[in-house]
Amino acid sequence: RKRNYYGKTERNVTHYYQTVEHNMLEEMTAELEASSEYARRREEIRAFNAASPILKKGLALTPVKFGISFTASFLNQAGALVHVYTDGSIHLNHGGTEMGQGLNTKVAQVVAEVFQVDIERIQITATNTDKVPNTSPTAASSGADLNGKAAQNAAQTIKQRLVEFAARKWQIFEEDVEFKNGQVRLRDHYISFEELIQQAYFGQVSLSSTGFYRTPKIYYDRSQARGRPFYYFAYGAACSEVIVDTLTGEYKMLRSDILHDVGASLNPAIDIGQVEGGFVQGLGWLTMEELVWNDKGKLMTNGPASYKIPAVADMPLDLRVKLVENRKNPEDTVFQSKAVGEPPFMLGISVWCAIKDAVASLADYKAQPTIDAPATPERVLWGVEQMRKLKQAASTSAATQTTPA
Repeated sequence: RKRNYYGKTERNVTHYYQTVEHNMLEEMTAELEASSEYARRREEIRAFNAASPILKKGLALTPVKFGISFTASFLNQAGALVHVYTDGSIHLNHGGTEMGQGLNTKVAQVVAEVFQVDIERIQITATNTDKVPNTSPTAASSGADLNGKAAQNAAQTIKQRLVEFAARKWQIFEEDVEFKNGQVRLRDHYISFEELIQQAYFGQVSLSSTGFYRTPKIYYDRSQARGRPFYYFAYGAACSEVIVDTLTGEYKMLRSDILHDVGASLNPAIDIGQVEGGFVQGLGWLTMEELVWNDKGKLMTNGPASYKIPAVADMPLDLRVKLVENRKNPEDTVFQSKAVGEPPFMLGISVWCAIKDAVASLADYKAQPTIDAPATPERVLWGVEQMRKLKQAASTSAATQTTPA
């Protein structure tokens, strides 16, 4: 399957004519193959399956390349509002919606980094169009990219005013003013951040600013189906191992190794949590979340009693997540980070492929079972029956060919 990877200098243009730049798939796949011990485990699984008539193990490693940006280009914009108060506290409002993904923490970190102060100084209030109007949806994995850059823009505007004020007041060059660890260096001496803010207030410097950001470089001509709809690509790879009971079609996830690209992570703890959550959502999508309609078109799986989602017991017994190290986003994103919301969702494909691999062992890997997603135990059992019939047909054919006329 590696033959289908995009190349770096050739075969690197998508079907919508965007060039795939900074391609990391080959290196990431090689790293994950090594760290997950894919080759060794593959041999062990083949030996296990040869000796086990009922329980079958499967292993699969799948990569992902995920474009980041709203494909409706006008949505790639965001605003923010930052106030700095005379006690050194900071109020922040942005256009994104916090829904448990850590967006507020990341955006607050961005502002704290600009001013070089502790994040505890920053108070974020809920998104409100009285403060930041015309907000784009918090979607397309772009919440931190868009709102982080807008907040950074607002904070940098205020910071530049402070630098210019300090240079005038203390008769120094702007290059002599440095914000660091809650203090401000004024050439050869330091003052606290709040002292500078108080002096700027007395000096009638505006300590409030809006911020705005629009994603550059992207465009798309729908009439021609070509352009650059994505600002950049995020990459990832997952290696998953499952064990399948061929009598019932039930299966258990044994281990998943994930390597994911988030650029220069704004918050590794949040990003790892998002990778884990996206992966689990993806495995749910491909293994259990089934939509069933009756003959009148009514959705029957319309609640938790019939529409199943992953729970704790559905997690891999061994889950290992690692972020790609020392690879900043080459594009001018907020501190060279990358989006991490939706890309890990596709890593769940490795679980579905591992289930198919386990079932394929019943026919000595000479055919792939037809197991539609979601791979419920019922559908897995259909795949098991399909492979057994193929194996039986092959055995019968071989016996016929070797029987003398």
